[in-house]
Amino acid sequence: ANPAITARVILLTSFALRMTTWVAPHAWQGTVDATSTATPLALINSGATDELPTYAQMLIGERAGCLGETCIIGLLIGGIYLVAKKVISPIIPVCYIATVFVLSAVLGQDPVMQILSGGLFLGAIFMATDYVTSPITNKGKVIYAIGCGIITVLIRQFASLPEGVSYSILLMNILTPHIENATTPKTFGVGKEAK
Repeated sequence: ANPAITARVILLTSFALRMTTWVAPHAWQGTVDATSTATPLALINSGATDELPTYAQMLIGERAGCLGETCIIGLLIGGIYLVAKKVISPIIPVCYIATVFVLSAVLGQDPVMQILSGGLFLGAIFMATDYVTSPITNKGKVIYAIGCGIITVLIRQFASLPEGVSYSILLMNILTPHIENATTPKTFGVGKEAK
């Protein structure tokens, strides 16, 4: 399993309050040191959609959330750089984000807000693409990414947690060996092993 995702899941489980309490954007400009606020996904789950930030605020990171997951433009620039340098393949991030978009729309949610909220871009670009814990075949990458997307949407829509990215990547990491076995092409001319 991806060590960063595993550590994050352990921290989320062990220190839920500390890991889900955020400082409001621009709180430092006020008279108080910091103001606690809810993330966009928590606002959606509580039904307070009138308090949601705009799409533009979501893109530039003017919202509550974990360090590194709020500025979508910055994450996209980093992802494009990694693809251009051939460090990662775009298959997993594109399929993962597209799956969340489509399933959110099917379930009646705002798909744009769902993909811009939470750690989806951070997880899809930088965590789900880990060489050791993700499949190596293109077909395996598609299956893995779609699985991550389905689990993320299911957790966001039907579980008590507002976010499901870390859990979905961890669960699909566990399934990666099985995905590899199912999608690795057989070598031409090699017969089955004798039992």
